[in-house]
Amino acid sequence: MNLGSLQYADGSHHRKKKIGRGDASGHGGTSCRGHKGQRSRSGAKRRAWFEGGQMPIQRRLPKRGFTNIHREENQIVQLTMLAGLDGGLVTPDSLLAAGLIERLSAPVKVLCDGELGAKLTVSGVKVSKSAQARIEAAGGSVAPVEG
Repeated sequence: MNLGSLQYADGSHHRKKKIGRGDASGHGGTSCRGHKGQRSRSGAKRRAWFEGGQMPIQRRLPKRGFTNIHREENQIVQLTMLAGLDGGLVTPDSLLAAGLIERLSAPVKVLCDGELGAKLTVSGVKVSKSAQARIEAAGGSVAPVEG
């Protein structure tokens, strides 16, 4: 037994179909491509969106809307997430250290979801009106954000 004597198991391997090698091969003549037409020609390729000359779907359907390239996504923080912050000071740096936001480059906004038991001082962060009302009702304060 050596590498030169290895063989495929019976029935597990099929020979490649040889086409275009004369009528006696069983695949001569049109070489299994049918008769005439674009797909029977050599070198003929069709783009994925080509529909045979019919108006393609991306041109038939109307354009709608647009994507605003200047849109800024706020990083959302809920009031219930702020309960565990040490010292009750909420800044972008403290939120990043606590793992509540991913980066300092994007703006942060505190939304009103859940109850707040702790007294918080919020600065440098956008706050919704309802969240600001709950923070101030709990004895905390909210500093306005520039810009």
